[in-house]
Amino acid sequence: QVQLVESGGGLVQAGGSLRLSCVASGNIWRMNVMAWYHQAPGKQRKLVARISSTGSIIYSDSVKGRFTISRDNAKNMVYLQMNSLKPDDTGVYYCNGGATMAVMDPRLFRNWGQGTQVTVSS
Repeated sequence: QVQLVESGGGLVQAGGSLRLSCVASGNIWRMNVMAWYHQAPGKQRKLVARISSTGSIIYSDSVKGRFTISRDNAKNMVYLQMNSLKPDDTGVYYCNGGATMAVMDPRLFRNWGQGTQVTVSS
């Protein structure tokens, strides 16, 4: 079993910044790729950024140029620097990990952390 703990969320005005953190523990041997997901109120969870253990990165179009994902392999942590925040970025952010960049669809995962709430006011 893998334990995921997200932190760093909060309330921020549009245009502001936040830095999210996630620490993974337990059976993490399969987590070559780490990713961040966004679940807006009343909507499905969506993949926003992913990073491999070798540093390959893919962003969704909605966050490209504004968010930066990074990871510390030694600490089993992944981060999401969120700049130029918009009200549409409001929601709960989750992290998770998988084997390859191609199989990070949130529907593939049953185990999730509690997430961290981000609220962007206009």
